[in-house]
Order: sequence, then structure tokens, then C-alpha cells
Amino acid sequence: MRADRLMHLLMLLQRHRRAKASWLAEQLEVSERTVLRDMDALSAAGVPVYTEQGRGGGCVLMDGFTTSASGLTPAEAQALFAWTAREASDQLGLGGALSSALAKIAATAPSQAVARAESLGGVVLADRRTWFAAAEAVPLLPQLREAVIGGRRVRMTYTSATATSPGTRTVDPIGIVDHASRWYLVAEHRRQVRSYRVSRIGGVTVLDAPSTPVDDRPLTVIWEELRARFSDRLRPVAVTLLVSQDRVGVLRRLVEMQVASGSAIEVDPPAAPGGAETWRVTVRQSEVMAAVAVLFAPEVTVLEPASMVDQIRLAARRALEHYPG
Repeated sequence: MRADRLMHLLMLLQRHRRAKASWLAEQLEVSERTVLRDMDALSAAGVPVYTEQGRGGGCVLMDGFTTSASGLTPAEAQALFAWTAREASDQLGLGGALSSALAKIAATAPSQAVARAESLGGVVLADRRTWFAAAEAVPLLPQLREAVIGGRRVRMTYTSATATSPGTRTVDPIGIVDHASRWYLVAEHRRQVRSYRVSRIGGVTVLDAPSTPVDDRPLTVIWEELRARFSDRLRPVAVTLLVSQDRVGVLRRLVEMQVASGSAIEVDPPAAPGGAETWRVTVRQSEVMAAVAVLFAPEVTVLEPASMVDQIRLAARRALEHYPG
């Protein structure tokens, strides 16, 4: 384990050249004293490293020194070769670069580690598609990636979910998010942070002007806030249902698609043999649950809340009025 840690330390120094012992200790999950001892070990092995005391000091690797040794463990090689987002890499326009990088790693990594990593590809499959959803075309994603990495503003045509025709927006990109196989551009438009579904972007022009978003928080923090904001708009509702035994299978599949985050279907068994099950679940959209209740009545009955029962009655009346006879 110490050999792996020494290699990790060397790789960190090769990348940064100079780093605080406290930061290295955090990355390696050891104490600062251990880092200093490891620096002595590297120096004794002929690696040109040294430590500097005082403010601005730290652990230093002399300029010009590089090593091509990968030091990959079998588990690390598997993590790289079985990376589950290769489809995402292709969509970003980096599929060829990933294949090339893996080939270079395979040329320097231990043969046993590479063999085990490649065998993992035959027994692990990552399918990022959601059920009943068609794959989205995102041909403009590579251009957006270059704009984000290059820190450039973007002028784009975009058709929102509620619009009938595309509009033009000039935005300051912050990042790109792959959420359940759907890509989103996170950007500021008129100083407001928004998310734009990449499949709805019709055209992109990367401008020479630099991207200068006001919000400088990490992308992960911004995205979590956008997710929470969207979830709040859906207004999850706690529902109690009676479900007929012969409809349990199909109803479970439909209801699970609407289960709110952090919730699950709680089932009480029938009071008598052959009777209905009682389900308690929090759903994301009351309208969808009401539609399911109309379609599957009387095999499913909504007991609570009363507001959803009223919603179901109204939906049924509107349907009968729309389809008379």
C-alpha cells in the first residue's frame, strides 16, 4: 500500500510541481508527517523532490522530471476501462480521444491489470436510456463543450417546452450536465441562471466575447439548486390507493414512474383473501396520478387526498363531455 501511495504522491507532484503538505495529506488520506516521510523516501530513491519551510513553502518536484510509469492497480484499470459513460463521451465528441487514451494506458499499465479490465467489458453493460424514452439527438453538444471549456459566450436558437417557435438567446455558459442520459446546458441569461435542454437547441454560434457569469459557485451546487427548484414546482402529493389484486403488476410499473424522490410504495396486504391492497406513496404530479385513476377505475381507487378525488371526478366528466355517447 505504501508503494501505491508513493506513486500517487509522485503523480500529484508531477501534475502540480509544488503543493502544501496539508493538501497532499488530504488527497492521500494520511497525516502530514506521513507525507514528509514519503517525500524522504522518494528523495532516497533518486526522485528530485524536496521540501521548503515557511510561508509559501511545501513539497516540490524539480522542473523537467517526468515519469511514464502508470502504477495502475487492477482495480484502477478496471475503473478506467469499464467507465460507464462512453456513450456520453461519444456525444461530447470525445469518443476517439477516450479510445486513444485507453490505448496509451494499456501500453504502460501492467498486463495483468489490463487483461482483467478488458474482461470486465464483457460482463458489465451500462444502459443510460430510460424506459419508453427515445434517445435524444444532441449534434451541437461538441460545440457547447468547446464553448464551456474555452470560456466563450454563446448565441443560440432555443425552443422551450412551452414555446411554439424558437427564440434567440445570448448566454454565458457555466457547464454541461448529463442527467439520466439527457444533456443540459447550464448558463446565465440576463444574469439569471437557467438550464437549457441541448436537444431543443437548434443552432449555436460561439462568440469571441468571454463568458462572464456572475454566479461563480461550483457547477454541482448550481445544478442541485436548479433540480430543487424544478422539484418544488411539481408539488409532490401523498396519495393512498386501493389496488385490485389482478392489477398490481401493471399499476406498480405506472406508479413507480411517478414516485417522488426519497419516497417508495408502502403496501398493506388485503384485509381478506382476494381483496385489494392499500398503497401509500408520494407522487410527483397529481394530474398524472388522477389520469391513471380514471383509466383504471374501478380496479384502482384513490382514498386520499380529497382534492385528488375531486380532480378525478372533474377529469372523468370532461372526458365524457369530450367523447359523448
